[in-house]
Amino acid sequence: MIKKAVIPAAGFGTRILPITKSLPKEMYPIVDRPAIDYIIEEAYNSGITDILIITTRNKEIIENYFDSNPELESFLKNKNKENLLKNIKKYENLNIYFTRQHESKGLGHAIMCAESFVNNEPFAVLYPDDVIYSFEKRPVCRQLIDIYNEFKLGVVGAKEVPESEIHKYGSLKIQKIREKIYKCTDMIEKPSINQAFSLYSIFGRCILTPEIFKILKNTEPGINGEIQLTDAMKVLAREQNMIALDFNGKRYDMGNKLEILIANIEFGLKNPEISGDFKKYLNNLIK
Repeated sequence: MIKKAVIPAAGFGTRILPITKSLPKEMYPIVDRPAIDYIIEEAYNSGITDILIITTRNKEIIENYFDSNPELESFLKNKNKENLLKNIKKYENLNIYFTRQHESKGLGHAIMCAESFVNNEPFAVLYPDDVIYSFEKRPVCRQLIDIYNEFKLGVVGAKEVPESEIHKYGSLKIQKIREKIYKCTDMIEKPSINQAFSLYSIFGRCILTPEIFKILKNTEPGINGEIQLTDAMKVLAREQNMIALDFNGKRYDMGNKLEILIANIEFGLKNPEISGDFKKYLNNLIK
């Protein structure tokens, strides 16, 4: 059973500057919670017990958010605000650790920082740019874990993208096993349409086996002079094969200004505290 997860949260968030000059993109709010809270919740509800968040300088606010706050907790308790108290203590049984990526050498390098934490076990990786709403009771991370338990191979969460956008993502070489599940034997990062294997790309979640660390150590810098995780997973797919799962959920790109607004609207409409009034407001605004 997979119990460990890694969240690489060391990026600069340049796509949504200037706000990320002082506020990490992982802390950008969706209604009343930062984006990374939704990702931690997904991991927690998937059976993960230990999470390593990889940060960099000026991101202490993430660590503070998940730290205990005795003064606030005491205040809420004295005011009989039990629902609020329960909400800020919901991860008490989850072990959350932090380490820093001291140099900006890419996603692959960030994952290398997790080797001792992983301790030769398979583990989940949840990309902080991707908040994913599951259309079923199983969170998307859990959907991938179940596929790993079946095949005992690395798993990537995948979705089909428009032909005009494949150059922004990675392309997977796949062969259908059954509905929504594919064998993946190769991949390429940010290809032209002529280079692409398919229109299926990795979206936000994967399960990796510990062999990935040996591969990463021998991976040369790729696009932008960075060590790309996709380049290492490509080797893993060629040597061992991986599984691509077309997961049941909707992904919101928290590095995209429009999708941040869409996420706030759609999660706001699902929030029982404000959904009714918010829906009325939107209807009046449209009129």
